[in-house]
Amino acid sequence: MNIQTKFLGAVDVKEEAIITFPEGIPGFHDETQFALIPLNETSPFLVLQSVKTEKVGFMVATPYAFKADYSFDLPQDDVVQLEIEQPEDVFVYAILTLKDTLVESTINLLAPVVINEKTKLAKQLVLPTEDEKLLRYPIKKAAEGSVK
Repeated sequence: MNIQTKFLGAVDVKEEAIITFPEGIPGFHDETQFALIPLNETSPFLVLQSVKTEKVGFMVATPYAFKADYSFDLPQDDVVQLEIEQPEDVFVYAILTLKDTLVESTINLLAPVVINEKTKLAKQLVLPTEDEKLLRYPIKKAAEGSVK
């Protein structure tokens, strides 16, 4: 299937690679089907692109590349909803806020995107925390090559 993307132009994606967000993404509840597209073979960044709407695409990355001790508890309701059977079936991404330079950009660790790789079901969580630093966590150290 060929889709138009916000960042990469036209991209061919396999139907079986489509990820379904049953509730959509916060702020985009009508967008339920997305493709996860790597920027290139060596980049840690990917595009989470709506299959339906070209303008709805997000740069994402694994949060662990920017905060090695990042962790959260997945509520049991979400485990059931996403049909998670094994922890190793789960992939976690976080949405980036891009600035003029990569060094100024941030990653949102308060609202991770959780994907069950087996079922292709996904959800963006909003974590219950008062640590607002996690909302705009700087990726500067990783961009400079010193991931901590």
